[in-house]
Amino acid sequence: MCKMKALKCSFLGANITIGSYESFIDQIFNLAQARISSYVCVMNVHMLVEAHQDKNFAQIVNEADVTTPDGMPLAKGIKLIHGFEQDRVAGMDLLPDLLKEAERKNLKVFFYGGTHDIQTITGEYVHRVYSGLKTTGFHSPPFRPLTIQEEEEVIKKINDSGTNLVFVALGCPKQEKWMASMKGRIHACMVGIGGALPVMVGMQKRAPKWMQKYSLEWLYRLYQEPGRLWKRYFYTNTLFLFLFVKEFLKSRVSSRRIANN
Repeated sequence: MCKMKALKCSFLGANITIGSYESFIDQIFNLAQARISSYVCVMNVHMLVEAHQDKNFAQIVNEADVTTPDGMPLAKGIKLIHGFEQDRVAGMDLLPDLLKEAERKNLKVFFYGGTHDIQTITGEYVHRVYSGLKTTGFHSPPFRPLTIQEEEEVIKKINDSGTNLVFVALGCPKQEKWMASMKGRIHACMVGIGGALPVMVGMQKRAPKWMQKYSLEWLYRLYQEPGRLWKRYFYTNTLFLFLFVKEFLKSRVSSRRIANN
């Protein structure tokens, strides 16, 4: 059942924020401008399946301040089950739009995650494309758990700089877990951008528009990285379809019962 008042909708056990694409930009910037400690999950099929299989991770996702429906399967699935149009709010669209708006509104941004090379390329790209944007740091954490001292140093750097938006590129589910652990500690709005960063800076290509429209963007990514992604996509996409069909049939039976009473 959709909770329209809270602008959330339950979809396959996940609480997904609903509304127009523009409303998501507004919500994120309301949090960022006020420097409210908060986090945004950009949910795709992979994240939804991860949440389905892990109750602790599901809690992290469902407690996010904003959870966007990234991917046409989620946007179309919401329409089929709940009966209303929902815009797709993809990380690959959201990231450049947020940077453009941050530049316009004179807000400060920080990039966290990814390799040193990715952060270097990101810095060069951002300074070239968004020359008026205020960046407060590009941090590539080590591939191991941070010590308490290292963690506190990162938190202090972000907070002392007056950062409004922290873009987190650690990959799912690591970035969502990190953001949840930082809520109440980092005084900014954190956004999990995952694979959107290398696409934005030109390290990877995005699927053509027609593939995006017909929910085939995953297939394009599989073509680019078959060795890494084929097992994940085969498993997650199959499980997603099973869960969706089950929920869809359940909703149809429920609708018929209501109509007959």
